[in-house]
Formats: sequence, C-alpha cells, structure tokens
Amino acid sequence: MFRQAVADHKHWLLFPEYQYEEDEYPGETVYALGTDNEAEFILGYLRQFELDSNWRICIDITGFLKPYAMFLVSALFAQGFRRFDVLYSEPSFYAKKEETQFSDERVRIVRQVAGFEGAHDPDTSKDLLIINAGYDHELIKQIAMLKDHARKAQIFGFPSLQADMYQGNVLRAQRAHEQVGVHAGNHPDNYFAPANDPFVTASVLRNIVNEEQARHGISNLYLCPLATEVQALGFTLYYLMECQGKAVSMVYPFCHSYPRSTSEGLSRTWKYTVEFPEFNIGC
Repeated sequence: MFRQAVADHKHWLLFPEYQYEEDEYPGETVYALGTDNEAEFILGYLRQFELDSNWRICIDITGFLKPYAMFLVSALFAQGFRRFDVLYSEPSFYAKKEETQFSDERVRIVRQVAGFEGAHDPDTSKDLLIINAGYDHELIKQIAMLKDHARKAQIFGFPSLQADMYQGNVLRAQRAHEQVGVHAGNHPDNYFAPANDPFVTASVLRNIVNEEQARHGISNLYLCPLATEVQALGFTLYYLMECQGKAVSMVYPFCHSYPRSTSEGLSRTWKYTVEFPEFNIGC
C-alpha cells in the first residue's frame, strides 16, 4: 500500500511499542522517536515535517496505534486542517481466530489520552463508561476496574469486518464479564456499530449518550475505543465535534508492546474523507 500510493511526500511513523530496530526500518522517509507519549511523538513529527494545512493529507490508520492516531487527528484539527482522507485495509482473517491478541496485554498505565482530557465534575454518582469492546479482554478488564463505580455500556462491531469476527469478539469480551458487569451478548446495555464505518460509530455513540442522559443523567462520561482503528476514529470525531470543554474524557490502557502482525490476507481497503466544517453526526 505504501509503495503504491502516489504522493509528493510519504512518511512512515514507527511507534516504539512495535519495537523496530534501526536496521529494520523501511528505505523511505521514517519518523521514529523514543517516547511512548502520544503527544510528544506526534507533535515532534509535526514540527519536523511542517505539514501545510493546504496540502491534501491521507493517513493510513491500518496498524496505527489508537492513541497516536487520535492525537494526530486532534492535532491536525487544532492546526487548521479541515479536510483529509483516511485509509483502512480490512484483513481476510485474524491469524489466531478468536485467540488473536492485539497487544501483549501487559498494561503499564491506564490514563486519559492526550488532548482528550475533560473538565470533570467532582460528583461521580452518575458516571458512565462506554467501551468499544475489542478482542483484548484483559484491556477491557483494566478499563472497567478503573471506573468500577460507573455505569457501563459496550459497543460491538456489527457488522464485523468478516462474518466470523463478531462471534470471536463476543467470546473474548465475555471473559471480562465479571469486571464489566454486562454480558457480551443480548443485553440492553450492549450496542452495535459497523466495524468499518467511523461516521456511523460516531452517530451511534451520540445516540447512546443522549439516551443515557435522558434515562439516568450523566455526571462524567468516559470513552474507551478498544476495537478497530476505524471505530476509534469514530470516537475521535464524536469527541472533537461534541465533547470538548465538557466532562468527557477518552481513557485508554497503554501496553508495553504490540505485535506487528495479527492478520492474514487483505480483504478490501476503505477510503474515508473527513471534512470538519461540514461533518455532522446528526441532531
């Protein structure tokens, strides 16, 4: 995909959690910084390459670690970028089926994602945590335990990327049932959004928040995207358009390392165009 793309400038971003050695770097322009802080990494990249808001920008988020991708989108928005394209390649199947791990599950810290920290209310009696449940059940557990007092809802990727992936997702998420307190099946606190559509994900998220606000009220809202990179993009767009300056935070379990490859084959590639001035997830 990288070599086939036609562009005046093409950059590899190599995140430290993938643990690449310098002699493994691809031959093209590479940006690698020895920090696992997403803000320091992305701001360093933007300073070095001085992207122009008049350029046509395309970001391939396939394998892009979610906190870095979220902060990059936030930083581009803050710097005046109002339109960019996003690519995402769907796998044919996951290498180890439902036992596939997308991280080493050794959580070093659970915290807010840089740029997505809310101004929170000291009243925590009506806190809500919305988890976009992925395969890594240990990460779901960590997030659920961090906010053990909060009401919890889960969004599952359905339709999934491939027919068998939804069942694998549910089986893995079910292992975190004790901590989440919500069955990973047919339950009123489970919701669904397409695994490959960021805009529908943002819309579903907004509907959940409106429904929960009407039913129970929300003192503080916590969002945690642990499924596909596309759905994490949907969470990001929702936050930037709806949540800035409110009692809303994006929280994430940061791991020591992530496998470089978790899938086999290429099913199809999606292209999404984000236009911030016109982007509207519904009223």
